[in-house]
Amino acid sequence: MRLILIGPPGSGKGTQAKMLADEKGLMHISTGDMLREAIAEGTDAGLRAKAAVEQGHLVDDDLLFEIVRDQLGELGKEQGFILDGFPRNLAQARFLDELLRQMGIGIDAVLLMDVPDETVIRRLSGRRVCSRCGKEYHVEFSPPRTPGVCDLCGGALFQREDDRPEKVARRLEVYKEMTLPLREFYRRNDALITVDAEGDIQEVYGRICESLCSARD
Repeated sequence: MRLILIGPPGSGKGTQAKMLADEKGLMHISTGDMLREAIAEGTDAGLRAKAAVEQGHLVDDDLLFEIVRDQLGELGKEQGFILDGFPRNLAQARFLDELLRQMGIGIDAVLLMDVPDETVIRRLSGRRVCSRCGKEYHVEFSPPRTPGVCDLCGGALFQREDDRPEKVARRLEVYKEMTLPLREFYRRNDALITVDAEGDIQEVYGRICESLCSARD
């Protein structure tokens, strides 16, 4: 199975992608995770991405093309995968189509995580991350036992710059401008499945699995 997850920031793409990857034996390819790691390590790719991320902008397409090409190139034709956070615009979608065509493989489904703006802002602005081990918390949904302190390692929790409410609002604007046109692109290819991403993690995961089963029938 080869899947793409698209949707606004805070729609739960990363969480659901990891669950699907674990259960279905898929390779989880998250451009967001790879970019954050590169930024933290101060690599060339990280330095190129840092300014855009801090301003709530999307990272340059050429950098993402490089990352995705390398990741997919390491997979065998029989390896299933789930792309999380890519593509985010029509140019990226066309690049991916051509890359997969050259590899002789296709996409089974594109899952669009549908969630209101208010929910996105609530989810992201409440997120906190451990500065030491990277574990994530939420001030409302999954708070640490001691405010501001990681349960696992005692590290200080912080709010990512791109999770501040004003940056989240900007990210949503960019999403609507750049990513929503992907709905029509993949709908024309009969690949799009829209999933209601409101509710708790297990509820949303159940909807995804039901949608995939229905699409295969």
